[in-house]
Amino acid sequence: MDMIASAFDASGPLAQALPDYKPRAQQIEMAAAIANAIERQTVLIAEAGTGTGKTFAYLVPALLLGGKVIISTGTKTLQDQLFDRDIPSVRKALKVPVKVALLKGRANYVCHYYLDRAQHEGRFMSRSEVHSLQEIAAFIRVTNTGDKAELGSVPETSAVWSQVTSTRDNCLGQDCPFHRDCFVLKARKAALEADIVVINHHLFFADVILRDEGSGELLPACNTVIFDEAHQLPEVATLFFGESVSSAQLVELARDTRVEAAGGAKDFAALPKAADDLERTARELRLAFPPLSGANSRLQSRALQQHLEFLPSLEKLASVLAGFSELLQSQAERSEGLKNCSARTMEIRQRLQRWRDEGDANRVRWAELFAQSVQLNAAPLEIAEIFQRQLASHPKAWIFTSATLAVRDDFRHYQSEMGLADAVTRSWGSPFDFERQALLYVPVNMPEPNSPEYTRAAVAAALPVVMAAGGRAFLLFTSLRAMNEARELVQEHFAEHGIKYSLLVQGDRPKAELLSRFRELGNAVLIGSHSFWEGVDVKGEALSIVVIDRLPFSPPDDPVVAARIEALNKLGRSAFMEYQLPEAIITLKQGAGRLIRDETDRGVLMICDPRLISKGYGRRIWQSLPPMKRTRDLAEVEAFFRAPSSGSG
Repeated sequence: MDMIASAFDASGPLAQALPDYKPRAQQIEMAAAIANAIERQTVLIAEAGTGTGKTFAYLVPALLLGGKVIISTGTKTLQDQLFDRDIPSVRKALKVPVKVALLKGRANYVCHYYLDRAQHEGRFMSRSEVHSLQEIAAFIRVTNTGDKAELGSVPETSAVWSQVTSTRDNCLGQDCPFHRDCFVLKARKAALEADIVVINHHLFFADVILRDEGSGELLPACNTVIFDEAHQLPEVATLFFGESVSSAQLVELARDTRVEAAGGAKDFAALPKAADDLERTARELRLAFPPLSGANSRLQSRALQQHLEFLPSLEKLASVLAGFSELLQSQAERSEGLKNCSARTMEIRQRLQRWRDEGDANRVRWAELFAQSVQLNAAPLEIAEIFQRQLASHPKAWIFTSATLAVRDDFRHYQSEMGLADAVTRSWGSPFDFERQALLYVPVNMPEPNSPEYTRAAVAAALPVVMAAGGRAFLLFTSLRAMNEARELVQEHFAEHGIKYSLLVQGDRPKAELLSRFRELGNAVLIGSHSFWEGVDVKGEALSIVVIDRLPFSPPDDPVVAARIEALNKLGRSAFMEYQLPEAIITLKQGAGRLIRDETDRGVLMICDPRLISKGYGRRIWQSLPPMKRTRDLAEVEAFFRAPSSGSG
């Protein structure tokens, strides 16, 4: 352990190599705890407050103690940051010759086969898409990785990407004519040879599912797994251990089959006709529901019974899919593409049958409506048992770390969700001086959050604080509907009073662009929803207020949330205290964590929700936040911004 401690010393390698480095007791203790878990091959849950430097706290022992390490992050952005910036910095400082690989899901890599097919089909809708296709074709001639993140000139949201990347369903595998050039296989080979492999949570669980099915594996064997942003794991795991079938997926299958039939079974007219029938029947399933007037809509399985056309449409789809599968099987050997379409069809049939089977009480079923499609989803009520199997079958060190895993230093909720009852738990508070740097403000005379006038009241209460700070604000909302209403209200107020602060709104531009603009302007007001509650780092005076409209309780009509509440209540337990409240506290801590990002930052956290004061559980919530001074007096907030900043910047 002396080796770990000396790396963080004031005269050690990190301090010598990194200009802004300062030793922090919390960081050194956390690194020692992680090193101990790696050496003993144990499970550690480590919560580290903002400013602890948790990334270096796990990277130093990961690089120094040897062995194979997989580091899993919450997002591809963090994955790229680790691979491109953090690991190279620490590796250079420590002078350790470790090999590092970056591995993403296959949808991130250009597929030679589907790019070739897209170029020959010429089915693109606009000049910009054709231009993007040409840029991608030029890109794969010069790239070593095929990672679409390297090609910034084609937006990540471009429809072209889905045409030139493969999925697990449609990959031709060893039968692909471009198999030797495959970027996915090259990335996996590099991962096998590396000492440190950087992945994301989605890829980790995709690998778990493949192993469970006996279908192979995506990730190499290792000695240590480190999950950064580990608070996201329960939600990601629920998604991955669930299943879905969508009408859009079936339309894509029908389209791919027509293309493959044109090349490999031109003389079999029944197949393209069957593909047309499948596409029409899939679209009819969406027509069993009314058009959407707003955002996507989720319907629990009970609510589906109210739509009289749904079950007959579903039965018809199952029948048409069965006939389609039989025809495809009869032609599958005529080309690799048809063989792949046949395998996809059988997999979708099995998923659809499992969804129609109501016998599994441990799974919750629902439908999600989109403007042009419907998706049938099923997910496990609990993931603890599934995750316990992973820990038992692969003995190694497991490290779970985030700034938000506990409720007042109590990890029981997270341990229960993840099946980590026997894990060692440690918590380190932020090294920042929150009592001096921050103020928690809860306004008076707010209506109840379920009031129709609530968002208007929240914006009215927030605007004087925004004015006192000279803009420099995040206004964070728990729903898109409230966010859009707030946008209109703030725009009206700014126009009426001649206020010139720039207004930035989630969705108007890519997230990274909005953040860059926010930092540059220095006095902007950014209105956002879930995208800006976490993974956002704005240091300095550009961000001095974070306003949160409501306590972020999950909507009780969410199918998974509703099913978990019902299951806990049936057992005589308190779903609110054991599930809803801890989840809300952990989410709130993420949002609150946007405010103070540096030891010189100052700012106000404004939580509009009166339940923080009026409800008995409110005390448990604010005691889980960093130790800020608290006030309900607007004058005290205004005085906070008039006070000298003590070198803030």
